[in-house]
Amino acid sequence: MAAACGLLLRSFCSGVSTAVPALSRPVRTFPLRLHSQPYARRTVTSSTPLSAALKFTDKHEWIRVEEDGTGTVGISNFAQEALGDVVYCGLPEVGTQLAQQDEFGALESVKAASELYSPLTGEVVEVNTLLADKPGLVNSSCYKDGWLMKMTISKPAELDTLMDETAYERYIRSIED
Repeated sequence: MAAACGLLLRSFCSGVSTAVPALSRPVRTFPLRLHSQPYARRTVTSSTPLSAALKFTDKHEWIRVEEDGTGTVGISNFAQEALGDVVYCGLPEVGTQLAQQDEFGALESVKAASELYSPLTGEVVEVNTLLADKPGLVNSSCYKDGWLMKMTISKPAELDTLMDETAYERYIRSIED
């Protein structure tokens, strides 16, 4: 397939240089860079009004501070793509006290299982009960309907230790290279 793409590109380039004399100087072509992993370049795709204030961890959880001061927690698009189809969500009990980076649950997919880590210190005030019957919401709507839990934020200064969307995108690129 890569050879076919390269051939198509070369034939297109040669057709352009003969059709447009101003562009007849040799076209410099670059070899295609193929990655062995599927989804070689991912984007966070979180630039919606819902994600304006998302903060990310290096373990691929996100948190959005709501108007009432609670934080809604989920996993990133990168994480849900890497997991594949989520078939089970193990979430904490309401009232659970968490420190930043404490394990609070797990997601299981057809490919793997992954632990979940708290982005901040606080108390679990709500879990997404829809995920018990529809765990695939984590895949289809990871930034909206597929959220995992809501928590109080006991130490707001910890937000400064998390990445904004731009920093998270750079982080994703760095771990893929």
